[in-house]
Amino acid sequence: MGNLLFILLGLFLLIIGGNWLLKAAVALSLRLSIPKIVIGMTVVSFATSAPELIVSVKAALDGFPDLALGNVVGSNIANLGLVLAVTVILGSIDVRKSFYTTDWPVMMTASLLFVGFIYFDGELQQHEGIIMVVFLFLFLVYLLRFQKSAVVDEMPEDDVPLPLYKTALFLGLGGTALWGGSELLIDGAVGMASALGVSDRVIGITVVSVGTSIPELAASVIAVIKKEKAISLGNLIGSNIFNLLAVLGITSIITPIAVLDQGLLTSDIFWMLGISFLILPLVFFPKGLRLGWRDGLILLAFYVFFVYNTIK
Repeated sequence: MGNLLFILLGLFLLIIGGNWLLKAAVALSLRLSIPKIVIGMTVVSFATSAPELIVSVKAALDGFPDLALGNVVGSNIANLGLVLAVTVILGSIDVRKSFYTTDWPVMMTASLLFVGFIYFDGELQQHEGIIMVVFLFLFLVYLLRFQKSAVVDEMPEDDVPLPLYKTALFLGLGGTALWGGSELLIDGAVGMASALGVSDRVIGITVVSVGTSIPELAASVIAVIKKEKAISLGNLIGSNIFNLLAVLGITSIITPIAVLDQGLLTSDIFWMLGISFLILPLVFFPKGLRLGWRDGLILLAFYVFFVYNTIK
């Protein structure tokens, strides 16, 4: 009963946290005249990736590297197969050229970089973590200087500037609520999963990864409901990039992460690459530069099959 209470309270905090964070992100983009997708891929992505970072660093330091790796790999799969699927089922997203010229290629490059580092020796070393963080820094510099909006904002007239103190308050409250909610959700979910005697990798790749993806789901669904689709798409792509380059990069700088369960190398990382690649053809077919409900159903089916394959 205690675990269930943690899960429910965690979900509540995540939903209100996503709403506060979205308000702050919109206000920041207006105040700084920065395209919303850039705000989504920096401020919102970093705040919603904070749970993955906290969980992964703690897991690695506590001697549970598979939980750290499974959490990030599973979160990246869940962001696209669950969160993006639900988002586009609720409302289609029109995509512009910079999505496939910048954002998607960087996500694929980050994914391939991580796989290349970990596949051959089964360990993410300190110097590899430094390379990943430097790559992230260069990407953010490029974003802030050159990136243009990659998604059409359907209701710009709804954008209301906020005083600076309110923006900072919403940002702080939103980030704190997301972090606290994720902590409660993970504690409850892991408590339930551990009682079933499931391995660290399976817990990380399914229960914990979904738990730490709830902030992305909350922020993205709220963004779609409020017609802020630039933030929902940018948030998800940015979150996957942050998860790999910042979360695993920073964690491996603090302590090298070694793979214990080989299922991560023989199965999980290829599922992550597969769904990351799948986004590109879905954007072009059947309607050019659009993700709709049919694409959402395809992504959701992919995710359900992945979870079934992992726990069977």
